[in-house]
Amino acid sequence: MAEIIQERVEDRLPELQQLERTGLFSQMEIRAIIRKALELEYRIQRRSLLKDDFIRYVQYEIHLLELIEKRRTRVGYTFKKDEIEDPIIHRIQSVFRRASIKWKDDVQLWLSFIAFCRKWAAKVHLSKIFSSLLAIHSNKPGLWILAAKWELEDCLSSESARQLFLRALRFHPRCPKLYEEYFRMELMHAEKLRKEKQEFEKANMDVGSLEHAEEVLTGELARIIYKNAISVIKSAKFHVSLLSVAQLFDFAKDLQREIYNDLKALHTDDPLTWDYVARQELVIQSQPGEELPATKQAKAKEVGRREERCCAVYEEAVKTVPTEAMWKCYMNFCMERFTKKTSSRLLRKKRLERTMAAFRKAHELKLLPELQYRQLSTLLLHRQLLKESLEVADAGVKLFRKSVEMWQVKLEALISSESHEMAKGFDQAFAYLKPQMCLPLWLTWAQWSEDAGKQEETEGIYKRAIFRLSGADSVPVKEKYLNWAYRSGGYKKARDVFKSLQENRPFSVDFFRKMIQFEKEQESCKMENLREYYERALREFGTDDSDLWMDYIKEELNHPLGRPENCGQLYWRAMKMLQGEAVEQFMAKHALHQAGRL
Repeated sequence: MAEIIQERVEDRLPELQQLERTGLFSQMEIRAIIRKALELEYRIQRRSLLKDDFIRYVQYEIHLLELIEKRRTRVGYTFKKDEIEDPIIHRIQSVFRRASIKWKDDVQLWLSFIAFCRKWAAKVHLSKIFSSLLAIHSNKPGLWILAAKWELEDCLSSESARQLFLRALRFHPRCPKLYEEYFRMELMHAEKLRKEKQEFEKANMDVGSLEHAEEVLTGELARIIYKNAISVIKSAKFHVSLLSVAQLFDFAKDLQREIYNDLKALHTDDPLTWDYVARQELVIQSQPGEELPATKQAKAKEVGRREERCCAVYEEAVKTVPTEAMWKCYMNFCMERFTKKTSSRLLRKKRLERTMAAFRKAHELKLLPELQYRQLSTLLLHRQLLKESLEVADAGVKLFRKSVEMWQVKLEALISSESHEMAKGFDQAFAYLKPQMCLPLWLTWAQWSEDAGKQEETEGIYKRAIFRLSGADSVPVKEKYLNWAYRSGGYKKARDVFKSLQENRPFSVDFFRKMIQFEKEQESCKMENLREYYERALREFGTDDSDLWMDYIKEELNHPLGRPENCGQLYWRAMKMLQGEAVEQFMAKHALHQAGRL
């Protein structure tokens, strides 16, 4: 093995000598490259091969190539690339080839190989690489598309791209993405031929040598692909994707009309069809004889007319296809238009009226999902339309009484509208919802009461919440309660709350840490109180929280009234109580602290 590695390193000498002669690298840098090369070669020549070693080898060589390129730019030397860069490129390709044979299933490795060849002008090998890749991973449509795009865009070979797509469709006859990209490729090819013909005609050159049939120039091949595709894949979504591709090409107007008419004929009962048809009313351009609106007011009127045409289509759609999916499309459109900014007050008013009218109809039929009730209510609330927001939220909670998110939206609307029925609203929510689901509502109620400055009511809410919530759900409320007590009544109030809750398990570490922090903020910080808080915290979390023990030890060392002689006892208590990895963590932190590094 050593002889092989020595030979491979010696093969590098000509290029390294050229790097030194040309002044791109110094003698010390050349020696460093040789040392690194020896290390990398040993790694990829041993018996037990690792993929990471090959990746490191390739990354080092690529970084070397990039450094040579930067040095050439800086020095202004552009010669002898065939003697310097080419051997490095061939070596990288060789390593990539070995790795891709060894780890055939790693698609990312293949893609890295392809990306390298494309960047460093090694395109001659790409055709073979793609052939090998597709032979192994023929079950991945994305790789077929990648290969076809390379043939079309880099090699300018539409015939090779076409053959790849046809082969891919034999493996994946029902893959929408393959049909879509094949359809796009034929339209791009037709557009390219049309531009070539136009350039020849502009230059008064003979176009007879082009020999392209009129059907090819008009996109007839793309039409054949489209017909085959819709006969295999009967989906409105796929149909719309093909139409979106066709609309990118101005010469394919006839094909666009055909696809559009087929969409309406073949997928009449699909909400996506109606949604697409309705939205087309927004983008329909003015007729050649019509004047374009000049003023802002005229533009707003034109937008309003277009939106009315869209809504007319949606109204017809919900009668033809009266499903939740169709109403969802209609409401999404209304909300999208409602969120659009406009300076026209009349247009804003019309959008609101249309949105609320559509919502009321859908609500009567009970054909809206919960998410849209929440979205619409929140949207109206942000626009300060409190009455409408509350109307939507009320309607939502009547249908989805078991949803905490829906009640949350309603209560937020009540808070914003400064309603006098806040307490009644919360009580209604708690009556319908299970106690373990109500944590967000209790926190919202407590925050509202605190913001309103109602101290007694706020404390009552926190106490009720802790009583009603069980287990881990009560922990955030206890933390909030302690914080509120300190903000509203100072340290004495916080200590009273702490004492009242100290036996009301479960707790969080933060609950105790907050109380410790409150004590430290006092002018006369009492060490006795700190010990009490730490001892109570360790009673709950002393088996797994090494930081708590370390903080207690530091407190005894740093506090003016601390007892450093207690630290040894605390250390042994910690060693006995802590379990698992927490013991090792504590020992490491304690050692660092004693060494003065923590």
